[in-house]
Amino acid sequence: MSEEPKVQAAPVAPPATNQPRPDPAEKEMIQEDVNKKPINQEEKDRQRAFEAYSKDETSAAAKMSIKVYSPSRIYFDGAAFSVTATNDTGEFDILPQHHNFISLLNPCDLIVRTIGEGNRKISISGGLLHVKTDRVVVFLDI
Repeated sequence: MSEEPKVQAAPVAPPATNQPRPDPAEKEMIQEDVNKKPINQEEKDRQRAFEAYSKDETSAAAKMSIKVYSPSRIYFDGAAFSVTATNDTGEFDILPQHHNFISLLNPCDLIVRTIGEGNRKISISGGLLHVKTDRVVVFLDI
């Protein structure tokens, strides 16, 4: 009796795709970016400038009327010198004398920088922002 030779199956290659395979080093960088919140020097300088400006009482002349509310609650209603939010194109700031502007907001931390009181951070799930003649209105939960 003769033994039949064992046939070893060739490994099946994955289907070809047009996308290149990720480099393992890139994967580590992506994971590192997700786990850390890097703040570069430009962002640090921006934060310091906003903090210094908010404590300067002479900056009170450069202010806007801000109202952030939903049908059931008013989150903020007062004067401030800056509003930071996020839309589909990214993060943006509204400052005094901003042109008329309207935008749908993405989920983000809406930051209202008040004069003398510091920053007010409001976590939102989306909304509508309207700017007209130094008045900013943010409608939430719509």
